[in-house]
Amino acid sequence: EGRVLVQFVIEKDGSHNSYKVIRSPDSLLNEEAIRIVKGMPKWIPARLWNKPTRIRYTQPITFKLEVEGPRRIRVRN
Repeated sequence: EGRVLVQFVIEKDGSHNSYKVIRSPDSLLNEEAIRIVKGMPKWIPARLWNKPTRIRYTQPITFKLEVEGPRRIRVRN
């Protein structure tokens, strides 16, 4: 359980790359957080002087364990 901060670059065309985990409560959550960010659709690129530009962005992803009845655990992200 906890919050993972993933940093990545949003390109001029809205695609994203250069994924890096900035903060994580546990290394087991790192791969899942990066998988989630990589699966996102293209973003709307940042604009500087009304022109698309590259930007580095940090996205928090919160993981929480929920217990459903006895002996069952479901992970929500």
